Amino acid sequence: MKLTLGPLLYYWSREDTLAFHEAAAGWPVDTIHLGETVCSRRHLLRLADWLELADKLAAAGKQVVLSTQTLIESESDLKALRKLIAWVAERRAGGQSDILVEANEWGAARLLAQAGLSFVAGPTLNVYNPDTLAMLADMGARRWVPPVEMPRDMLVAMRASAAWPVGMETELFTYGRLPLAFSARCFTARHYNLQKDDCQFRCLDHPDGLTLSTREGEDFLAINGIQTQSARVMSLAHRLDELRAAGVDAIRLSPQARQMARVVETFRALLDGALTPVAASERLTRLMPAPACDGYWLGEAGMAWHPERIQEEIPS
Repeated sequence: MKLTLGPLLYYWSREDTLAFHEAAAGWPVDTIHLGETVCSRRHLLRLADWLELADKLAAAGKQVVLSTQTLIESESDLKALRKLIAWVAERRAGGQSDILVEANEWGAARLLAQAGLSFVAGPTLNVYNPDTLAMLADMGARRWVPPVEMPRDMLVAMRASAAWPVGMETELFTYGRLPLAFSARCFTARHYNLQKDDCQFRCLDHPDGLTLSTREGEDFLAINGIQTQSARVMSLAHRLDELRAAGVDAIRLSPQARQMARVVETFRALLDGALTPVAASERLTRLMPAPACDGYWLGEAGMAWHPERIQEEIPS
């Protein structure tokens, strides 16, 4: 099973972003995702910076995936997407096929198919059945990330279907605050009574998102610009045997502002057998920016946490 560092979902300073990914070059992960997936106004790193970083990480031996924006809202967004795909296509034509693109909306999937490029089907494509996944495979997808709310039983049923595309890899969002929804409106700007076009880049003040609580004082959601996240942190480390039994090929860890190196080390030790799933899960609870959850994997409310309910074998 491979270990993947997902795209950075938050807006950090240029220095912090570059330092984070330069450090990640030495972390024991197989794949690193790069690029802005949330908001095109976040431009402390331009496309050229991400592409330069991609080259450096690829030279360090990492599988690099350039993740596309989830909401294309302007012609400039579309131009940036086309430029990214053209850069990867040029590398492919020159015999450099080491960098992939993750399509996070269907327009990107179409452009990648037209360019004849293999790609990763991101979680926001919302694929819930094997026929849709087979169509993506015909378009060139060779790996997919299920929607974050997909339960274990649905994933198992999809893989058992005759329509399941041969050779398709499954990468599961396994750790991090869950990206739940996107909107054309900016929730962070609204929180500060600002217009989206004059947001003053307040996301920089919240490196792990801005937590919202219910009237009863219970943390409920986190807002991250136009993205809504879970307040709790998804963690499936204690369910490693279930993930393997469900046919998961890679697990995705979503970046957080602090202790990410230790999070990666914990999952690496887990995959290598140096830590038991229970021990890894207990260690992770001390590294998270918020309490854990695993409800979606069980087909329950996403914020639920049931570490005691382990099912190693998947019924046929």
